[in-house]
Amino acid sequence: MRALALALIVAIACAGPARAQGGPVPFEDDLARLAEILGGLHYLRAVCGADEKQTWRAEMQALVDAEAPPGSPRRAKMITSFNRGFRGFQQAYRTCTPAAELAIRRHLAEGVKISREVTARYSN
Repeated sequence: MRALALALIVAIACAGPARAQGGPVPFEDDLARLAEILGGLHYLRAVCGADEKQTWRAEMQALVDAEAPPGSPRRAKMITSFNRGFRGFQQAYRTCTPAAELAIRRHLAEGVKISREVTARYSN
């Protein structure tokens, strides 16, 4: 579980120069997808009994703080994506099921993949 969090931190740190130039970043859609994944994990991990409290929400906050200034369209897009991920699973799962556990594993794998790709493409 912490692999995604670590990959996100590395991706954020390495993508700094692209952010500093201003304007849209080439990995903006990847950031939105990561936000959606984090929202889904925030809901599903709690439903499946993980004692992570606000771990995934905190990771989202760190990502938003690093990548999107307050009031920016990118920030709004990321927050909307997080909420979409959360609400989508909230509507589908009231209890932990094998399908919910599979969704968790798939989200973790996709989040790590996106984070690594962003890092490989856009780091110094």
